Amino acid sequence: MLLITGVSGGLGGLVAGHAAGRDDVLLGTRSPDGRPGARRVDFDDPGSLPGAFAGVDTLLLVSAGYGEDDVVTARHGAAIDAAEEAGVRHVVYTSLSGDGDHLPYALPHRWTERRLRASPTAWTVLRNGLYAELLAALAGPDADGRITAPLGGGALAAVARADLAEAAFRVAVDPAPHTGRVYELVGEVPLGGADLAAAVSGTYEPGDGLAAARAAIAASGAAPFQVPMLLGTYSAIAHGFLDGTGVPRGHLRGLLGREPRPAVDVYARAVG
Repeated sequence: MLLITGVSGGLGGLVAGHAAGRDDVLLGTRSPDGRPGARRVDFDDPGSLPGAFAGVDTLLLVSAGYGEDDVVTARHGAAIDAAEEAGVRHVVYTSLSGDGDHLPYALPHRWTERRLRASPTAWTVLRNGLYAELLAALAGPDADGRITAPLGGGALAAVARADLAEAAFRVAVDPAPHTGRVYELVGEVPLGGADLAAAVSGTYEPGDGLAAARAAIAASGAAPFQVPMLLGTYSAIAHGFLDGTGVPRGHLRGLLGREPRPAVDVYARAVG
């Protein structure tokens, strides 16, 4: 039996879409609300987890990364503790790509990977690149078609979230061949500001630097922990750390058995 966490939306929801009609897959969500095949899985309520994981052979642990580092590590730690207690045989974890170590939100992912390596439970780590959909939010064009995000001359090896979901499902339904493996799932074609502008028939006119971006993010109503997260992402792209050259390529294509979706097309659709 496979249990997928975080199916209320985002990546987990897309993974769950591949499980439609299967009776060997359970869906984990904070609010199951009588949904067939759904169990209440709330990482902030650790006492509920061993029961939720009972009878589960494989746990697809979709990162619960929305929060401060200590909150996220507590959630992931509680999930792995409960998986061990419940006798789960294999944990598949959606992590962050290896070239993302410079990002402010990398620490909980690396902590979770280390925790899994210390576990008696078999594990697989899927190191996801940043979504093309996120790039649309970070560097979307304004009403005049100008992209002013401070990307400098850097580029992002963005990846379609749907491809990551499909790869995760493929691994989770047959995890044994992937035991102890770490997959780097980044895009094959890095996208810079000029590439994004061309995709939307706009122009790339980077703004006044990171300080101006920090002020704009802080004024937008973002949560305090989100300011360094977003700013750090801009900085890592601009300084050339997320273009995919620092990690092995081809893992995503191998898991999918096909060419990944072009991230630039996903970006263009997302900014609409």
